[in-house]
Amino acid sequence: MIRHKARTALLVGLVPASFCFAMLSGSADIGVKEFGELIAGNATPLNETIFHLRAMRAVDGFTVGALLAMAGSLLQVLLRNPLAEPYILGISGGAGVASLSLLLLGISVIWLPAAAFGGALLSTLLVFSVGFSRGSWSPARLLLTGVVIAAGWSACISFLLALSTQRQVHGMLFWLMGDLGQSSGSWTGLAMMIGFLIICWLFARQFNMLAKGEMQAASLGVSVVMLRRYIFILASAMTAVSVSMAGSIGFVGLIVPHALRLLGFGDYRALLPAAVAAGGSFLVITDTLARTILAPRQVPVGVVTALVGVPLFLFLLQRQYGIRKSRA
Repeated sequence: MIRHKARTALLVGLVPASFCFAMLSGSADIGVKEFGELIAGNATPLNETIFHLRAMRAVDGFTVGALLAMAGSLLQVLLRNPLAEPYILGISGGAGVASLSLLLLGISVIWLPAAAFGGALLSTLLVFSVGFSRGSWSPARLLLTGVVIAAGWSACISFLLALSTQRQVHGMLFWLMGDLGQSSGSWTGLAMMIGFLIICWLFARQFNMLAKGEMQAASLGVSVVMLRRYIFILASAMTAVSVSMAGSIGFVGLIVPHALRLLGFGDYRALLPAAVAAGGSFLVITDTLARTILAPRQVPVGVVTALVGVPLFLFLLQRQYGIRKSRA
């Protein structure tokens, strides 16, 4: 019990720590003293503007990271696979194709979030309709459907890039790799994230039953078929919102839920809020690194999450394998 409380306290403290790290880091030389002046209301207009931009970017980063972590948590129980993650179903590919098509046509970037969201929803409908065709369903079939559709979207993206001019390609590739550079502090996105958390938490007990096996969940009165569809729709919608805000960012939905389970957050009533705190903080920290490593140049945050996520995932995988081997 003490260890669980300590882990929970650590995650809660990680949220303000990540925001402070984001506020104090950047190409502009602004430190703790200036941050204190901002809190006291004595900051210069320039420093106030810089802090505001960093704060808005951190809010968007936290929102996207939390959404991806929750979506990964749901997909892992849906597919009964601890290595499942949002992008494996091809949702980001659909968003990418829609967004690149808009950029290629020269339409205002104001419509980029709407285009990404529409493309993500289209991909969701494709995976959902094909995966559940003929009334049959299995985790392997849904997973394979997502992989195939993702491959198709990838081919479409390559085709659109081939049609683009050299000037267009740079912006397109930056967005495809995940970018929070155009963030403006989407309070709508934050409100949607909170709404998704509340809805998912209401189903937490049923998620716990499903994680123990479909037969056991059904015997306890859970409508397994309907619960699968709810999980799929919720996870897809959360991924679509995150893609519309920041493009394609991988590994967050894979690493965060997996790490939390290893830390003892097995109950979805605790796992979901923990995923919000850990996933949001993880992306805020990695995005801060993305804009400071080569400052004043910025690296796409999706590149940093991959660089951090690959070795971290290998470590977690090795640790999990070692634990299972020692128990055997």
